[in-house]
Amino acid sequence: MKRLTATLALWAGITACAQAAEPITLGLNYPRTGPYKEEGLAQMRGALLAIDELNAQGGVLGRPLRLSSKDSASRPEKAVKNVDKLADEGAAMLFGGASSAVAIAAGKRARERGLLYFGTLTYSNDTTGKDGQRYLFRECNSAWMSARVLGQHLAKTLPGKRYFYVTADYTWGNTTESSLRETTGTQDPGQNPGLKVPFPGARIADYQNALTQAAASSSEVLVLVLFGEDLVRAMRIVEDLGLNQRMQIVAPNLTQSIVEQAGPSLMEGVLGTEPWTWQVPQREGSERGMAFVKAFNERYEVYPSSSAASAYSIVYQWADAAKRAKSLDSEALIQALEGHSYSLLKGKQQWRAFDHQNVQTVYAVQVKPRAEVMKDPRRQDYFEIVHQLDGEQAAPSLAEWQAERSAAKQPPTLQ
Repeated sequence: MKRLTATLALWAGITACAQAAEPITLGLNYPRTGPYKEEGLAQMRGALLAIDELNAQGGVLGRPLRLSSKDSASRPEKAVKNVDKLADEGAAMLFGGASSAVAIAAGKRARERGLLYFGTLTYSNDTTGKDGQRYLFRECNSAWMSARVLGQHLAKTLPGKRYFYVTADYTWGNTTESSLRETTGTQDPGQNPGLKVPFPGARIADYQNALTQAAASSSEVLVLVLFGEDLVRAMRIVEDLGLNQRMQIVAPNLTQSIVEQAGPSLMEGVLGTEPWTWQVPQREGSERGMAFVKAFNERYEVYPSSSAASAYSIVYQWADAAKRAKSLDSEALIQALEGHSYSLLKGKQQWRAFDHQNVQTVYAVQVKPRAEVMKDPRRQDYFEIVHQLDGEQAAPSLAEWQAERSAAKQPPTLQ
């Protein structure tokens, strides 16, 4: 009897250890296909590197991490279904995406399933504005933050110019255009016209029509509120029409992947913004950031983009919150994240408590001439940082945020 009792006790102990070592699943809801698929690939790479590093350090709460991923194709309805699939697999948290419509819709469903959702590339003001909620966190900057840093630079370098806007017709495009119009004083559509193109599913003819009208205008600045492959397609028409020879081209949210797809010759001189580039860690003296660039470069033989950095940072920040909270419970993690300040891949950042916006420095960047790009060993030194703005200056204030919520008839606090 004693031997049986001892055996059962041993078995119980082994079972408990096995359960404690059961992997924690992180769910990546990202565009493996569609117009933003290159951004999705970068997110996958960044997430896998972070998970491997954390597992080498012992995992989280004594358990290893594993990644489960689903293709959103940048379509909200598909992303929502992915949330259910990942939740049914037992995912502890969800993250990813390169479309604000995806982040908002998937974040809403994640809340219904009791899971945190971290948006990677979701620049719409609505993500942490009128559609903000307690279970949704945004790692990148908002459209308003981009507009403030870009607006300051444009006001200084191109004062009094006439603008023409070509905008993807969905939440990111519309809030980005409205924000940039406000910061540049180009609200008058008579003086500064604009056209919308469908998203997703815009055709070449849509871009051709919009850009032909831009060419016929007297505008001096062409703002392409487009992203991913959509921006690349538009830029090819811009070159065919010679618009980049007589107009300053502005793409409010640039990424390394976009320049790679289009080629530095086509993108030369384009102005935009980035929350991070691989040169930033050295610029700001971030040893941890420089180590990330080195590790990513050695593993994938490319420099990390802001998309990769965002996914990498989210995994680390979720893991850090879980360790501090000593829990995987979403409510406990929200408390650990709200108001938390940290430095990881650049200077100080903070998960702001009232809107769950990540407050961080935002950079206005301009694509370098091809000859300069080619001097780099990887030929990926694309961006010159021409201006930067501290996160507290760039992000909307509490009063501005509450006014936006009130106008949309939303509660003055996250629900």
